[in-house]
Amino acid sequence: MDRPVYLLEFEKPLRELEKQLEALHQQSLENNIDMTAELATIEAKIDSTKREIYANLTPWQRVQVARHPKRPYALDYITALCTDFQELHGDRQFNDDQALIGGTAFFNGRSVMIIAQQKGRDTKEKLLRNFGMPQPEGYRKALRLMKLAEKFGLPVISFIDTPGAYPGVESEARHVSEAIAVNLREMAMLKVPSIAVIVGEGGSGGALGIGVTDRVLIFENAYYSVISPEGCAAILWKDRAHAPKAAAALKLNAENLQNFSVVEEIIPEPLGGAHNDPAAAADALKAALERHLAELTPKPIEQLLDERYDRYRALGEYRETATK
Repeated sequence: MDRPVYLLEFEKPLRELEKQLEALHQQSLENNIDMTAELATIEAKIDSTKREIYANLTPWQRVQVARHPKRPYALDYITALCTDFQELHGDRQFNDDQALIGGTAFFNGRSVMIIAQQKGRDTKEKLLRNFGMPQPEGYRKALRLMKLAEKFGLPVISFIDTPGAYPGVESEARHVSEAIAVNLREMAMLKVPSIAVIVGEGGSGGALGIGVTDRVLIFENAYYSVISPEGCAAILWKDRAHAPKAAAALKLNAENLQNFSVVEEIIPEPLGGAHNDPAAAADALKAALERHLAELTPKPIEQLLDERYDRYRALGEYRETATK
């Protein structure tokens, strides 16, 4: 049995059962004893324990799953779902931001424009991708590609996975907030169908900078929030150690986002998270994208723009009740 290379705190009971299973299997081999029944019992216990754990995840535990280092990233989904992905580089103003990638591809035989935030796996790649935190040139590159998509009538598919835009001094000096704000305005008026998928982290304006779309989808264990739990804890409790409490207060789960109409669909993940079966996660995403593209592409542009406007105007609506 393959040993897990990364274990979340709440998954430790599973690891103990897996150790028992490994020891029993080894004993069976060494002593040439048929222990099929005993092995099946422990396997069933592992399955039931996993189901129980993942059916009752707290908001903070879901954040941990969304950040799992083995979780599929944007390029993994692009490779699994698309053919002939041609990455396009540079914002034509300053630089090429490797934290935000994009280019043309074929999805299910249809030409599309891909915009994606990409994290890194090892230290070298994490530095190259700036830990998935785009700088202003990344958002300007995304806007350039969206405008190119509009010119050629290509639907835009955005993959969101970032803790937030890069907040460093150089990023601020090159006006990252302005770059994001321009994207919000231009995406609201983009004359092609657009879909955003939150595949892991969806942090603040860094996520929203490529997320103003006709439809927003989210994976079951991903999150989409105005601020990270650590950032919220630092503000409210002056201590990032209160991140689990902040995650609960922020209601960081996909069901709440759907209830508030922030997202249109929750994409189910394999038991234990998308990192346990990336192929199954990609299949679920493919089905959702096919369905939403089929609904959006026949619509006249004016109808798309009107519905997009109504969608975002409706967010945050509230009612006042008469007080006695």
